[in-house]
Amino acid sequence: MERVDAKVREIAEREGFSGSIVVKQGEEVVYSEGFGYRNLAESLPNQKDTKFGIASGSKLFTAVAIAQLVEQNQFAYDTPVHQLLEQSLHCIDERVTIHHLLTHTSGIPDYFDEAVMDDFSELWEEKPMYKMENLEDFLPMFVDKEKMFDPGEKFHYNNAGFIILGLVVEAVANQSYITYVTENIFKAAGMQDSGHYRLDQLPGNTALGYIEKDGVIKTNVYDVPVVGGSDGGAFVTGLDMIGFWEALLGEKLMGAVHVERLLTKHIKVKSGTSYGYGIWLDDVHDQTVYHVMGYDPGVQFHSCVYPERQAIVTVLSNKGGGAFKIVQAVEELLQK
Repeated sequence: MERVDAKVREIAEREGFSGSIVVKQGEEVVYSEGFGYRNLAESLPNQKDTKFGIASGSKLFTAVAIAQLVEQNQFAYDTPVHQLLEQSLHCIDERVTIHHLLTHTSGIPDYFDEAVMDDFSELWEEKPMYKMENLEDFLPMFVDKEKMFDPGEKFHYNNAGFIILGLVVEAVANQSYITYVTENIFKAAGMQDSGHYRLDQLPGNTALGYIEKDGVIKTNVYDVPVVGGSDGGAFVTGLDMIGFWEALLGEKLMGAVHVERLLTKHIKVKSGTSYGYGIWLDDVHDQTVYHVMGYDPGVQFHSCVYPERQAIVTVLSNKGGGAFKIVQAVEELLQK
């Protein structure tokens, strides 16, 4: 992996990358390295086992939670969502199903529409981020809006849809979303260093997210919700993501039928890119790559599985710059 190390270091230096990279091929972790600092003020370096926020990468955990409940016959993928919620939400068309929410084809209004907004931190200028402690706290941000289109009409990336899916998990499992994921996904996959940590109660060896604006560097503590939920905000390590992928693909989290459903190209997003359930499916060099990613202020995350190469690549960053370029570089080297 000398070529990988040389290329990664070149990109990291050029882009000012801060984070960690873990690459597993076959049965062996062939590359694992930290760059930059998890705490700039204290000059504490990022390490291969540092915990990082993953923003929307968490949506895959929500999809797995939903699939587990379907496997338990609690409901079906084509069950209308309004039948499962404890309260009626007029912004959700009665025809919207679990499948529509999982594939971003529901047409429900979003609290952060990435097609028209590009700065997530703007949301918290009038609504304090420290009050966003439960999934219900997001509802006032979109329930009074009108639907964007009819269910199934098209793909439109939607964060609110995964908030609703989290509320479905809570209603059906009769426990908080975070508790459910911790018990049935993190613990089941051996992800001992992962969790939904509050920004004001971060455990040791956790990277603070950093934002640079007008030459000033600050943490992202006021730019993202105080605790993550079903649409994003969990913390993981690179090694834990390997454990997650292996548990998922090894059918330790659910049976083969539901794993296959998760990884099915349900809707084409653009040329070479489709969407499954909470996961992107990319056509790369005549193979399908399983890909999850997340971007928040002070957070960049990519984790990819290359089935034909038996490889897993995870790049976690606590500062803008370089994460996707590193994924692309490692990807190219894996093809050689």
